[in-house]
Amino acid sequence: MIATRQPSGKGCSLERGQFRFKVEFEDIHLNIESRLTEIIGDPGKRLHTGRSRNDQVAVDFRLWVRDQCDQAIQGITGLMETFLAQAEAGADWVMPGFTHLQTAQPVTWGHHMLAYVEMLARDRGRFQDARRRMNECPLGAAALAGTSFPIDREMTARALGFDRPTANSLDSVSDRDFALEFLSAASITAMHLSRFAEELVIWSSAQFRFVRLSDKWTTGSSIMPQKKNPDAAELLRAKLGRILGATVALFTVMKGLPLTYSKDMQEDKEQVFDAADSLMLGLAAMTGMVADMTANRDTLKAAAASGFSTATDLADWLVRALGLPFREAHHVTGTLVAIAEAEGVDLPELSLARMQSVLPGITDAVFAVLGVENSVRSRTSYGGTAPDRVREQAARWRAALG
Repeated sequence: MIATRQPSGKGCSLERGQFRFKVEFEDIHLNIESRLTEIIGDPGKRLHTGRSRNDQVAVDFRLWVRDQCDQAIQGITGLMETFLAQAEAGADWVMPGFTHLQTAQPVTWGHHMLAYVEMLARDRGRFQDARRRMNECPLGAAALAGTSFPIDREMTARALGFDRPTANSLDSVSDRDFALEFLSAASITAMHLSRFAEELVIWSSAQFRFVRLSDKWTTGSSIMPQKKNPDAAELLRAKLGRILGATVALFTVMKGLPLTYSKDMQEDKEQVFDAADSLMLGLAAMTGMVADMTANRDTLKAAAASGFSTATDLADWLVRALGLPFREAHHVTGTLVAIAEAEGVDLPELSLARMQSVLPGITDAVFAVLGVENSVRSRTSYGGTAPDRVREQAARWRAALG
């Protein structure tokens, strides 16, 4: 950041790298005071009146973290809109839902995409809440006890865009909760990004083929020409480690510090800066990948029908239509699944006579609930996967996001 000194009276810019730091001054505060004095004369020496490096650093750090919250909120909103667009396009596309990474029940693509919209909405809310809490100005707390000078802390707080000044001078200079809250919110957000990155890695594999990613987000192998590796998703998945590590590091710094300031707190910024960079990069990369990915609808539907995914629909039908207790319906369904598995067919392919050999009361009406399309259409409870419910939720989010 060393550059030719600007002519006196014209100022200089840290952002443009045009500030000359002098080694005889021990920190940035004294360098700025010296430069101000060069420009305006002796009044510059009054800059530090009623101030301390402690409250100045506290206010600068809050301003920076507040700005990062705003950027995170903006980035999350953009990613929510991208997931929402996928949900709107695929509100009725059938895919397998998983538990334990085993086929569980059919769901819709749109429903799966909206799950991440909900997660990200909570992430955004955490940053919004953290921003509100941190929007108090420490300036005027001085070293730790306040100042005897007749300063107007309300005015300086307003001038810097804060809601109010902080209420306790000891807390003002020693508080780093705002940074910890930012890191905590960033860690949870990164965890959500990592979960979908993991799904992209799995879904784009030759074994699944659920989605395709373009060459923008994949790379080839140096030796195996058939490979198309989801490198961007893998790198994003790894970013959680850096962000979570930064969170643990700052908690560890702060956990043993008595009031008020200790030099340990000089280690509070590097971790936060790195975590913020990683988070913003992750949000941008994930937004690009979600917009870029193409779902393989036929593959998704075929996978949704595998693994006896409509077994629960059969059990539910036995309860509704025949009045069986669910535990008995569960047992009958398990028996029918075992028969289908032994015969190498899926449940809808079992004959009515074969089903009636297990439970004579079963009628051909049962086949209306066994197809995957029928299965998802039946899940009409609020928050369910039925296409109509998905479209309702998508419309709600479209209105909320503007």
